[in-house]
Amino acid sequence: MMSATTDRARAVWLRCLASGFRTALACTIVGCTTLYGPASIRHHIAFPAFSYVTVILIVTDATLGDALHGCWLALYATVQSVGPALLSLWLIGPAMLTSGTISLAVALSAFVVVFPEGTHLVAKRIALGQIVILYVIAFINGVHTEAIMHVLHVAASTAIGVLACVLALLLPYPRLACWELNLNCERLAENVSERLNLYVKAFCAEDNALALSYISQAKPLAVAGAKLLQSIKRYQESVKWERLPLRFLRNLYLNPGERLQELEIPLRGMEMALTSSTTSLPVRILDGENKRGLVQLVENVSHTQKQIKNCLPRDSLTVPESNADNIVESHQTLQTISTRNQDLPSFFFLFCMKILHCKSLGKPITPTQQKGSSTPCKKNGFFKSTWMSNWSTSVSSKRLMPAFKCSLSLGLAVLFGLIYSKNDGYWSGLPVAISFAAAREATFKVANVKAQGTVLGTVYGVFGCFVFERYLSIRFISLLPWFVVTSFLRHSKTYGQAGGISAVIGAVLVLGRKHFGPPSEFAIARIVETFIGLSCSIMVDLLLRPTRASSLAKAQLSKCFETLSACIGSISLAAINKTSLLENQRRLKLDVSELGKFIGEAEVEPDFWFLPFPSPCYFKLMGSLSRLVDLLLFSADAVGLLEHESQKFGASWKEYVTKLDGDLEIFKEMAGSLVKCFEDVTMLLSLEFLEKELENKNISHDLEMGKSSNRNIFKVSGLDEDEIDSITSSYLQHSKEMVDKFHAADEGERELKSQVVLCLSALGFCMSNFIKETKEIEKGIIEILQWENPTKHINLYEISCKIRALHN
Repeated sequence: MMSATTDRARAVWLRCLASGFRTALACTIVGCTTLYGPASIRHHIAFPAFSYVTVILIVTDATLGDALHGCWLALYATVQSVGPALLSLWLIGPAMLTSGTISLAVALSAFVVVFPEGTHLVAKRIALGQIVILYVIAFINGVHTEAIMHVLHVAASTAIGVLACVLALLLPYPRLACWELNLNCERLAENVSERLNLYVKAFCAEDNALALSYISQAKPLAVAGAKLLQSIKRYQESVKWERLPLRFLRNLYLNPGERLQELEIPLRGMEMALTSSTTSLPVRILDGENKRGLVQLVENVSHTQKQIKNCLPRDSLTVPESNADNIVESHQTLQTISTRNQDLPSFFFLFCMKILHCKSLGKPITPTQQKGSSTPCKKNGFFKSTWMSNWSTSVSSKRLMPAFKCSLSLGLAVLFGLIYSKNDGYWSGLPVAISFAAAREATFKVANVKAQGTVLGTVYGVFGCFVFERYLSIRFISLLPWFVVTSFLRHSKTYGQAGGISAVIGAVLVLGRKHFGPPSEFAIARIVETFIGLSCSIMVDLLLRPTRASSLAKAQLSKCFETLSACIGSISLAAINKTSLLENQRRLKLDVSELGKFIGEAEVEPDFWFLPFPSPCYFKLMGSLSRLVDLLLFSADAVGLLEHESQKFGASWKEYVTKLDGDLEIFKEMAGSLVKCFEDVTMLLSLEFLEKELENKNISHDLEMGKSSNRNIFKVSGLDEDEIDSITSSYLQHSKEMVDKFHAADEGERELKSQVVLCLSALGFCMSNFIKETKEIEKGIIEILQWENPTKHINLYEISCKIRALHN
């Protein structure tokens, strides 16, 4: 553990040092060019402050692919901002501009930039920053502004920043995204191998204590694996911009990350199986032959992962023939279904091992997944796809509101900034422009860290100017340790990207320039202008986004239950519903992800006069919903395999699954009705509102007079562990009767029978754990309602009956 902690600390230090070095190099290139470069070049780079801002926006934690992508984004942003600004300044004339017309022009231009949906966030930030510089500086200079040269100076200032980013990521050696991707894939392959070995050791352990020890060792590896997956997804986009057309160099850009990501879900299933069976460990269903086959399967998967790690093509992946035969033979020994609920986690573990084995070799779980499993890509031209996606005719409030908010906040920031100080007015709009976010943010937290970062960076810059007042070169070198410090700030929970970037810009703008007056006066003016800009942003956000994140989290929770109800309805053996189940499962996964964003925002949202947000309750619900998403995916895989194998049984399959589908219907009715109850209750504004509505409509609802169907609907709410096991036992008994009717004479039939055994057992495990997770969600819902109504006794059945009475 101490070694792992040391390695992690070393990795964090190296990452922050590397990021700080690249940022320092890019800023040094800009500084040397603007301070010591030829006069002809310095004349055109009239706004070095924006050159530094462009560097920070692009080079932060970037690779060469990101820098090349940044070149295109800067060009696209310049076309968006420079063209309309040139036309406006030429038509109106700089002498006719006022603070009001400038603010209006900035607001309208910002709306045009932000409104398109497909534009990259960095391009929008660069374009918004250019708009502020273009219009405000033109107003400050008045009649002395030459429209064409002014526009060229802004474009040149942006270009030198972009060029510095590319050079900084090429020198002294290039930081390629493909190298970072392959390094992370190598680490993830090792991580997967270690977790797999620990899970199998826990599964085959001789006593419960040893198994729990192996499971505990795997938990930090699972967290590290999730972080590696995030890094891989981040570098996959950058690799596309580094791809070379030469064939002999294409092997550098093979992407094994996509295949390694597919192994994460089976591993989560194995962990779920082990944590569900801690009371029944060690496993009793494995004999010596099965254990030997399981170990060989681990060796096979590890061998395949090494090939993936070495970026070998899929067709060259090989499996030792003897190992493959032994694996098949070991699985064929599972010819009957256990009716003991305690054995379900063990069968589910083997089912996940089978999925892991197929995915590690790149094979589809069922042959029907061979075609159409991947999302088709539209091969349109790059420029055509960009413009068409940006300016589509369908205008929705989701696009209008962010554009309107940004334009209004930026226009007000420029207006009040110019009113406070005409010469420094652009410093109020620039922080708002370069920190634009397309999605919702925690308004007060983000504004707070931006203000703190700006003050920290500016104070550091003033201190550096005071210490190295006479030595400009040494003053610039003093930025190097600050870049390292801000790299840590960017990766910290306290400041994050917003605070870290604000701290970098604050110091660079003071230490990286000259002839801007006394540093202390400049620092005070910039801090005040930044405060004006952030205040305008907060005010607009509060006025146009009155709905609190806590309310949105509750509404999103209800939406998750609605989608979950559709998922439950899609589970069936009698009909081919796997496609529908997978589609609903994907919707639920997106809804749960959106719920997590709202919970994160609500957690840091100030309470003011509102009730504090019960974040622990919501995080518990989030965990249960995430596990349900995985269970639904495993259910879809099991149903898909059964559908495929059912073709070999002919017409007799329908007869076999009649009883099983009846058990599934009972499960769906019980789990689905409780989920529907959750949906109704979470949509409720408050219990007081419900009581008032019942009183106003003169509705008297007696629980004893309710319909019997309503009482059965909530029977699951009172189930204990024994009753849940009895539901699953009925399903297992019918499954055993069905499997026992199959007579496996030859090897192929034995393999088919073992496949059906694993799938039916896995589906039974998913059913059992689905009900258990649903009951955990019930506890969480009751906690939330009790939190909101501390003086009332919470009874979900009673509340739901009142809601139904109100709506009937």
